[in-house]
Amino acid sequence: MSEIERLTITLPADMAAIIKGAVAEGDYASTSEVIREAVRDWKMKRALQLQELSALKTDIDKGLADVAAGRVTQFDANNIIARGRNLLASRTPSV
Repeated sequence: MSEIERLTITLPADMAAIIKGAVAEGDYASTSEVIREAVRDWKMKRALQLQELSALKTDIDKGLADVAAGRVTQFDANNIIARGRNLLASRTPSV
């Protein structure tokens, strides 16, 4: 088992009430368990954010390389709007 470290945290009253309520309702055995799950969720969300940021940086670098190499076309907002409208019109409405 990994080493356990005690931390003291300060939370707004509404957050503390939510945590205590989850324990009182039997969803968790302790407030520490609630916090551990919250940190695990945050850790996973943060990892996904970092992956998305890395992918975005890669796309930006690719775009900048395309510009530097002259692989660009004239920006035409009207064409983009028309393409978007055509895509929307071609979709079947969900029921």
